Amino acid sequence: MTNSVARQVLRNMVEVPGGEFDMGSDEFFPEERPVHRKRVDAFWIDTHPVTNAEFRRFVKDTGYRTVAERPLDPADFAGADPAELVPGALVFQRASGPVDLNDWRRWWAYVPGADWRHPRGPGSTLDGRERHPVTQVSFEDATAYAAWAGKALPTEAEWEFAARGGLDNAVYSWGDDFAPKSRRMANTWIGEFPWQFLPGRGQSDQPGTTAVGTYPPNGYRLFDMTGNVWEWTTDLFAAHNPTSACCAPRHPAAIVEPGERFPRRVVKGGSYLCAPNYCLRYRPAARQGQTEDTATGHLGFRCVVRQ
Repeated sequence: MTNSVARQVLRNMVEVPGGEFDMGSDEFFPEERPVHRKRVDAFWIDTHPVTNAEFRRFVKDTGYRTVAERPLDPADFAGADPAELVPGALVFQRASGPVDLNDWRRWWAYVPGADWRHPRGPGSTLDGRERHPVTQVSFEDATAYAAWAGKALPTEAEWEFAARGGLDNAVYSWGDDFAPKSRRMANTWIGEFPWQFLPGRGQSDQPGTTAVGTYPPNGYRLFDMTGNVWEWTTDLFAAHNPTSACCAPRHPAAIVEPGERFPRRVVKGGSYLCAPNYCLRYRPAARQGQTEDTATGHLGFRCVVRQ
């Protein structure tokens, strides 16, 4: 890699020093346990999640079509209703009042025509959202973008080390107090999920993504390592409770299948839908498993370059 190419690739990235840290948490959910010592080598990481504008450049340059834009193969969804096998993605639907928090169908809907350009479905656009994180992207989509950019997706350990910002064992990316001096530190849900929503900085009266950099960076000068959107990592998901799927449902058509055809990858960071009464995964140690094929309105990614 020439110096000029390297400078272009590393633009808007931060170098994270290598080191050891305590990965995971024993204080919250089973899939985060046990805390264990982990070492990572130094690497570079994007200062913020990949934005709509950045992803648009990739699509314009390559002609790439995301998974949510492609016809679904019935062989991948044995027993599914054919009416569901149309291109689309999962879109959050705010409830009108309290609902059963064990049934994610109360606030998620599979919307035909929803994709990265139309994150809320047909008729929605990216106007004014160029600096918002791209969403409705599958693991394959994120990997394709990273390869085009000369980068890679982070491992779970790299992501968590970066998210901690040098604060080993802290609960949040900024310390142990969720709202220091009553300051809102990230785009997370405040109120009773999924119906009562109190807007924060950069938000309208409806929950959704905010422009990258709206909230303060962590100790490594990285934005949105907490909240805004979940982020893909390369690690396959394994946990003490692998059926737990708080915040990142899989493709609805796959629910009818006994077992899963698609591997589950670890996603990190929580999103604008994580609330005190539901999820509590806006922490560096938090993790969920997401099937590779699924695209949702609260899931994006960022990239790394290894030294």
